[in-house]
Amino acid sequence: MDGQFLDRLVEGDPEAFDDLVHQFQRKVVNICQRFLRNPEDAEDTAQEVFVEVYRALPSFRREAELSTWIYRIAVSKSLDRLRKTKRKKRDAGIRGAAAGSGALEKIAAGEAGNPERICEDRERARDLQFALAALPEKQRIAFTLSKYDGLGNGEIAAILGTSTVSVDSLIYRANGNLRKILRRYYARKMSGGGKNEMPESLANDV
Repeated sequence: MDGQFLDRLVEGDPEAFDDLVHQFQRKVVNICQRFLRNPEDAEDTAQEVFVEVYRALPSFRREAELSTWIYRIAVSKSLDRLRKTKRKKRDAGIRGAAAGSGALEKIAAGEAGNPERICEDRERARDLQFALAALPEKQRIAFTLSKYDGLGNGEIAAILGTSTVSVDSLIYRANGNLRKILRRYYARKMSGGGKNEMPESLANDV
């Protein structure tokens, strides 16, 4: 993004801001959707993101890429809304099947309960979403931005305020923890103790 366009944004040029929204709106909505699993919430949160972007643009420091800065706000706003939703309805679980075609197939293969096979039907995709929601927050963010949204580790590192090595580690641990949760979950199902949603006890081992 050229410096002249950034100058116009910082100076509050409404036409430049409209161009910015047009360029980033779909990506921001998609990021919000990954975390919130609800299209209406994602749209509402995306609007909040651009309101925050507009307010904060005059103080934007060009030390980071504009896109990275916007995505960081999108992640932050999504997590804020998710926490509020969970406080209101803690037992609801994460609804909906996987968003984005082919995204879940990118999970690294493991032993029993190979995550690639989890995508074979909607029920298993739903189970994977429960497992993903059980991950520690930074692992979930890194994994989601990498596997769903295709962001590079450098960009994810900038969003999280960490190093690319740390992002590598977060994604690696997320893969391992997903396999661990799902193996235990399906073992429990096969023994007759499974339920229609991911037991909280499985998340405690992550």
